[in-house]
Amino acid sequence: MTQEAESKSARVVVADDQTVVREGIVMLLGLLPGIEVVGAAGDGEEAVALVAGLAPDVVLMDLRMPRCDGVEATRRIRAEHPGTQVVVLTTFADDESLFPALAAGARGYLTKDAGGDEIVRAVHSVLSGDAGLSPGIQRRLLERLAQPEPGPATPSEPPDGLTAREMEVLLLIAEGLSNPEIARRLHVSTATVKTHINNLFTKTGLKDRAQAVRYAYAKGLVRPPAG
Repeated sequence: MTQEAESKSARVVVADDQTVVREGIVMLLGLLPGIEVVGAAGDGEEAVALVAGLAPDVVLMDLRMPRCDGVEATRRIRAEHPGTQVVVLTTFADDESLFPALAAGARGYLTKDAGGDEIVRAVHSVLSGDAGLSPGIQRRLLERLAQPEPGPATPSEPPDGLTAREMEVLLLIAEGLSNPEIARRLHVSTATVKTHINNLFTKTGLKDRAQAVRYAYAKGLVRPPAG
């Protein structure tokens, strides 16, 4: 971490859908040196809007939120506002939460048992160009890298009656792509992508993109990235 990053207060937005938790994080951050809370969001959509209006240095991002989950909000923020970094602050440290968030562009990942000093270090680490990962998350990544790499996930038949095209859309959702990006990748309209998503959600009983990512991992359709 550079001396400049340590001495300069980082402008931070907090995103968490639970009011008590969100207010508690804001209160904690207000007591920490080197942190200035400039906004708080109750879901991913609000977080993206606050970043557009406030241009914070860092967003502390919960993952499981209504309207727009933390992975999708992270992807949008990093694509639309590359000057803002994202540090995930969540209850969950499982692969289905960790790897999609990192793939979407999060530079840090902490669980909510992190102390104030750890949050400050993570925020200033990502501003210095480093990763802001808790020790537990670092161990999880090392464990994953140490595991033998499985073969490609190619089930003999798509689950739940999904068509080949619906499978393609599902896998691209798991990569963190937006509807317009999926449309460009598949050379179809955004409306067609929405139709495929509605169909696969109906067939699988899924309700949002976060559930779709977990479904893809649970069915062995995708595996976490190796790096």
